[in-house]
Amino acid sequence: MRDPDCIFCAIAAGESPAEIVDSDEHTITLMDIAPATRGHALVIPRAHSEDLLAIGEDDLTRCALAARRAARLIEAALGPDGFNVLNATRPAAWQTVFHFHLHVIPRYEGDPLKLPWIPRGAEPGEIASVAAAIRERG
Repeated sequence: MRDPDCIFCAIAAGESPAEIVDSDEHTITLMDIAPATRGHALVIPRAHSEDLLAIGEDDLTRCALAARRAARLIEAALGPDGFNVLNATRPAAWQTVFHFHLHVIPRYEGDPLKLPWIPRGAEPGEIASVAAAIRERG
């Protein structure tokens, strides 16, 4: 599957340039062109899926494994102190390219990156109520 208007599909097809650092039959890992930190990479499936809710289980698993491979490669090359692995699904969650992807963001002690939320805490009753509502759908 391919979306002719998707930049990540064009990269997967070899039609758009990218700094590819790893690939296999199902995934490609490339450098983010607007990195949050030094070494920020993206893992994409070769097959087009719009987001986390649309991607098939096999491709999701393959992307997770590729993200771990990427973290190991980045760790060996750059020696970061940690990693964030992030996915954005839909515009309200900051998704801007509508082809599933995982951000593999190396973190360095003292780096200035602040993720876009501040943990607010919650009352145990609120947490339990939300958990119950989610379980009812399971």
